[in-house]
Amino acid sequence: MTETIRKPWLFILTIGLGTLLNPLNSSMISVALTRLQNEFTLTFADASWLISIFYLASAAGQPVMGKLSDMFGPKKLFMAGLIIVAAASILASFSPNYPFLLGCRALQAIGSSTLFPSGMSMVRTHITKGQGKALAVLSIFASTSAAFGPSIGGFLVASWDWHSIFLINFPFIILSFLLALFILPNTRQGEFEAKRIDFSGILLFIIAIVGLILFLLSLDQNIRWWALLLFLSAAVSFYFFELKQEEPFIDVKGLTKNRYVSFIYLQFMSINLIHYCFFFGFPTYLQQVREYSEQHTGVIMLSLAGFGVIVSPLAGRLIDKYGSKLPMVIGAFLLLGGTGLLLTYNDGSPLIWLVIIMAVLGMSNGFNNISAQTALYEHVDPEDTGSASGLFQTSRYLGSILSSSLLGLTFNRHLDTEHLHLVAMVCFVFCIVVVALAFKLPGKLRGKDA
Repeated sequence: MTETIRKPWLFILTIGLGTLLNPLNSSMISVALTRLQNEFTLTFADASWLISIFYLASAAGQPVMGKLSDMFGPKKLFMAGLIIVAAASILASFSPNYPFLLGCRALQAIGSSTLFPSGMSMVRTHITKGQGKALAVLSIFASTSAAFGPSIGGFLVASWDWHSIFLINFPFIILSFLLALFILPNTRQGEFEAKRIDFSGILLFIIAIVGLILFLLSLDQNIRWWALLLFLSAAVSFYFFELKQEEPFIDVKGLTKNRYVSFIYLQFMSINLIHYCFFFGFPTYLQQVREYSEQHTGVIMLSLAGFGVIVSPLAGRLIDKYGSKLPMVIGAFLLLGGTGLLLTYNDGSPLIWLVIIMAVLGMSNGFNNISAQTALYEHVDPEDTGSASGLFQTSRYLGSILSSSLLGLTFNRHLDTEHLHLVAMVCFVFCIVVVALAFKLPGKLRGKDA
């Protein structure tokens, strides 16, 4: 029998405080990268692994944690995830060297990846009235923490150095853990079935992505052809191995069933590649080239984050009235326009011009995120929603990983406005892909009934 939640708002707050940890920690690092480069004597390519390893661990961890939530019970796993994040955060703040910090970032990602699937499981089970509203509130927790992470990180690094971006997790962890003890319902756990977890598929996926990253980061020096071979062999092996699995890590069969859904994944991966190139690239550029402080950089980044949050309700209303295609096309053109405008920015340009460009790019993100997710649900069968959502998140993580590799390649040896333009030119090509895929999506641009 489903336990009745007496105070749904407190229930949602408890879960929200936990689920915001993954997007918050993935974004706060952007303003701290320059400080960490100096602390550990790193090239930008080295520092970019702090981004890649977090998203790689999140991509591998989240599907596994969803299944473990079913086996051990979502409340237990939720609280275990908070403990893991706490341990990783305290260890990271006292990291003696860079490899140790990388390990802490991976552990932090795995722990925070536990919180979303277990939290969603409890919402779907225990919130029957107003479930859509509850999910929307949790989405706000996640999107807002991700959007304002650079601003929060900038203030913290400027005031208390880079260690503080890890220690800031503790107020959220402690409050969420204490609330979870008394608020979250105990759900009967299932049986542990190791065969349900595709360990081999996960290992092949990680090997393939690491091989790809190593190859991409070597393109400006001695090219690691062995890394390309490693990527190709692991990727091919992964594909054929996943075809045979009853519960695959990634449902590759599903990708071939509905080409429009595959196009949405490809588009969303491209959108995130572009967005995170700017999201992680601008703070480094502002600090190392324009010589702004971490705190000022965080404030400037509000233009990228804030406008995305502001236009999201407008995008939602357009989706309700016209469907997902129109806002997706608008978002694609805003992304194309903002990227193109970045090529007009030069060393003599005033800061306000960069802020305007960042605002356009921020608005594109507000349109793109919600329209891509809506488009996905419009084109999948209800029974496939779970697996489709998992692949949607995987495409987000892949785009983020590729963005860090592109930045590591272009910003590694020298960082100036010309190299920022180089990133923009590569992103402009992907913007054209995003626009083409937006028009390719079924639907009309004048309205649902037009």
